[in-house]
Amino acid sequence: MMNRQELELYIHIPFCIRKCAYCDFLSFAAPERVYRDYMDKLIEEIYGQSACFQEHVVTSIFLGGGTPSVLPADLVEELFAVLLDCFCMDGDAEVTIEANPGTLTMEKLEVYRQSGINRISLGLQSADDQELKYLGRIHTYDEFLKSYQRARQAGFTNINVDLMSALPGQDLHSLKCTLRKVMMLRPEHISAYSLILEEGTPFYDFYRGEGAGGLVLPPLPDEDMDRAMYYLTRDMLEAQGYGRYEISNYAKPGFECRHNMGYWTGTEYLGLGLGASSYTFGHRYHNVTDLGEYLSLDLSQAGAAARDVQKLELEDKMEEFMFLGLRLTRGVSGSQFLERFGQNMWKVYGDVIRKMERKGLLKVEAPWVRLTDLGVDVSNGVLSEFLLEPGVLERLREG
Repeated sequence: MMNRQELELYIHIPFCIRKCAYCDFLSFAAPERVYRDYMDKLIEEIYGQSACFQEHVVTSIFLGGGTPSVLPADLVEELFAVLLDCFCMDGDAEVTIEANPGTLTMEKLEVYRQSGINRISLGLQSADDQELKYLGRIHTYDEFLKSYQRARQAGFTNINVDLMSALPGQDLHSLKCTLRKVMMLRPEHISAYSLILEEGTPFYDFYRGEGAGGLVLPPLPDEDMDRAMYYLTRDMLEAQGYGRYEISNYAKPGFECRHNMGYWTGTEYLGLGLGASSYTFGHRYHNVTDLGEYLSLDLSQAGAAARDVQKLELEDKMEEFMFLGLRLTRGVSGSQFLERFGQNMWKVYGDVIRKMERKGLLKVEAPWVRLTDLGVDVSNGVLSEFLLEPGVLERLREG
């Protein structure tokens, strides 16, 4: 097993009870009879795809959605039996399921544990029931609390709680109350993201003045308040022993999300299910996004659902190394860059790094380069600087 290539699995379950007003993920409500049809095709895809990965070892699995916890327990149990049959699993693999409060029962949690799931990611977003209503969430804070306690009672010792800030009508006091309530529970991991208005969502339409089916919402916090909320979150969590290891992710020591770390550091991942994205054998692609089409395909053939297949060239991989790696608080390493690409990071990116350093957006502590606090505030602009101009590597080789 020591010589096997590492592989992460992402499994997409698109179903949810009701789609939230801010959500642009590939998710929707569906009758329960569709769950069985979908699982049959998903299992067919797993058998078809796994034949190509017999030399790999799976180090993490992430069931995302949608809301995977809406599935009946027996379907989850069946899914994991197939995964264990088809893939070589690392004995210490991190296995996560996303869950929404109100969808977890003790029966489901016990099946999860027996199936090998060892990490729960609970979508709270806010401890304020009014803010939850604005978001269109299906639960209250009390229902979240009961779900969290059930997960602990079932024996889960690795729980993530998802939070959002810059919500409609939210202020620093409200956010502080949410953070205090969550920290009292001592989850191992907290993801804390700012609300983003995604095109095509009711929130986007409402706040862009285009109408959104009768939504009535208070104003969003302005950009300055958004940043104040970010730093309040960071300071409160770090004071309680949560290390910020990525722009929006915090963990107790040793509980960083290994699956997401794999995304940010270039580990191969195979996406299974409707719309799932993959990065394998130097190619990036995603599955079909139409449920009817997915259910009609012969998924016993490897790659039958893959669309928009793109071969990553060396320049593409270097760019991703930089703008994914810089999301991590440790930053990127010049020695790792050299080991991976056979190129000196300073020859490729030295001008950009020095320019960003002069502006106070990057800090250099050889061999590491990382974002400063100011760099985090404008991270999208900083990271876009690491897109390479055509022909840059050829010029470096000639030089």
